[in-house]
Amino acid sequence: MTNESTGRGRIFIDLFTTLDGVAQAPGAPDEDTSGGFPFGGWQAPFRDEVIGREIMAGISRLDALLLGRRTYDIFAAYWPNYRGGEDNPIAEKFNAVPKYVASRGALEPEWAGTTPLGPDVLAEVDALRDRHREIHVIGSVDLAHTLIDAQLFDELVLWVYPIVLGQGKKVFPDGVAPTALRLIAPAVTGDSGAVSLRYAPAGKPTTGDMTQPGRGV
Repeated sequence: MTNESTGRGRIFIDLFTTLDGVAQAPGAPDEDTSGGFPFGGWQAPFRDEVIGREIMAGISRLDALLLGRRTYDIFAAYWPNYRGGEDNPIAEKFNAVPKYVASRGALEPEWAGTTPLGPDVLAEVDALRDRHREIHVIGSVDLAHTLIDAQLFDELVLWVYPIVLGQGKKVFPDGVAPTALRLIAPAVTGDSGAVSLRYAPAGKPTTGDMTQPGRGV
């Protein structure tokens, strides 16, 4: 899938989030305990065939992964060693496609197909659109913040789960750059109560006055 107006590839940001916007460590207890986060693996109880199909559809289309360093280290320690089981299609895809990593520190990649990005992350990420059809950022909350602030993405996909945690890294933390979003597809609701939402960037927010005639609530 390419951007029809430019012919370039598209950047997707895929985040699992709670109702209060927490996107930290959805997959496992020890995934990311920074800040003393005690709820690692909060997504696991919400097994959902509908949302699972949505997730797999996105993974099947991607032809490159764009990851932050923490998520890369987690993936690199797990997916190359995964064999069999229900998640094998994910392992096959992730192991096969190129991986690009934004990292402030030195990286000596052992996962085949890995390329560290240089210091000008935004320019290098934008250049990936000329090399790939569909680039997905999965997890990588800090990198997602950078791309959202710069509006350097084509689609933000949020899988919102019916749980409130009250702490942890958020999709939109305090101080995030003001950003308007446009819903580009109907919401998909799973049996667990999780909802899939797809947004495109829509520039800067605008304001109005709901007390004016014709603006009643």
